[in-house]
Amino acid sequence: MRPAAGEQTVEGFVRIVEVGPRDGLQNERQPIDVDARVALIERLVDAGVQHIEAASFVSPRWVPQMASSAEVMARLPMRPGVRYSALTPNLHGLEAALASGCQEVAVFGAASESFSQKNINCSIRDSLERFRSVVETARGHGVRVRGYVSCVVGCPYEGPIAPAKVAEVCLQLQEMGCQEISLGDTIGVGTPASVTAMLEACLRHLPAAQLAGHFHDTYGMAVANVAASLAMGLRTFDSSVSGLGGCPYAAGASGNVATEDLVYLLHGQGLRTGIDLDQLVAVSDWISVVLQRSPGSRVTRALLARSLPN
Repeated sequence: MRPAAGEQTVEGFVRIVEVGPRDGLQNERQPIDVDARVALIERLVDAGVQHIEAASFVSPRWVPQMASSAEVMARLPMRPGVRYSALTPNLHGLEAALASGCQEVAVFGAASESFSQKNINCSIRDSLERFRSVVETARGHGVRVRGYVSCVVGCPYEGPIAPAKVAEVCLQLQEMGCQEISLGDTIGVGTPASVTAMLEACLRHLPAAQLAGHFHDTYGMAVANVAASLAMGLRTFDSSVSGLGGCPYAAGASGNVATEDLVYLLHGQGLRTGIDLDQLVAVSDWISVVLQRSPGSRVTRALLARSLPN
């Protein structure tokens, strides 16, 4: 349900799930070595990021950038309050994640039949059945499970997606045991109006505390969509340092909302994240040098330009 008018800008803590080390780096064309992946995560933790999607236990044949994820997990700094998660599409991946000490795992589905077939080679219904055993096994080991839903606003093959369809998939993920569900505007076509309509449908069945926003910035609407989601009561958002990422199944789709841009928005709204923006900008600058590109964050580019001598 939509919050009352007086509740639109409630101050408090907003949790950021940093997905750059997984969702961001997995779309890089060049190989990313373990040292660079671990260094990126260490720097993010030093900046105050407390929830990081660090790895993906998928076949390196399909996602070569995520090879050696077990080694990455073994080298991560264990600090109080910091949680690391990993993507686990099947039981084999889950077993590897559990062996590496993952504190949270994630399964990923879609609200679009065509995208589901292209991305994981099965229907939505079959994907949900496949996830059921993964979720049950993870929960049996006391591991938290997150569910991803792709194409919650639009699909590169089907166009606009009905909000009711998104809500249906979310409800099934919740019923099988996913404790949090991340709503992904995979191709970044969402606007505040379409995102609000989608959230209204989902919030009829699930509480806002169980939902997260995952917005890509293809059309420059990601920050606006975060603001619209805040007004609907969401307080968890995925983001990627320097805007790393994209989607191999959606031509032209850009990366997730940059973590720096998200933090700048939230702090400007009087909300807390626990993240130091200046340190985060330094991380963005560093990974951009490593990847031989310009930072994908408007905030980082602005702050770096401001620090240059006249």
